[in-house]
Amino acid sequence: MVPCTGRVDVIHLLEAIEEGADGVYVAGCLEGDCHYINGNLKARKRVEKVKKILSELGLEPERVEMFNLSAAQGPRFAEIAREMTERIKNLGPSPVKAAKKAA
Repeated sequence: MVPCTGRVDVIHLLEAIEEGADGVYVAGCLEGDCHYINGNLKARKRVEKVKKILSELGLEPERVEMFNLSAAQGPRFAEIAREMTERIKNLGPSPVKAAKKAA
């Protein structure tokens, strides 16, 4: 748990994938509306970096995503969760999880 998405680091996202998460998403404040000024912009850059790393490793970068919404957008949050669930179902289980089981 972090006070702002700006505290989400590349290592947090990569560790989630390494530990077997099929996908990870970061939900941050609307751009330009961050209580911590630019935390969500930092998070977006880190998510993009993780996508690049995953791609370089031969994994689907779509397994990681950043979404921006306000705390008042509960229905949007639920929509995002459904969207990511469907995306991950289409991608299938993480190959990292399968490799970890085989080891």
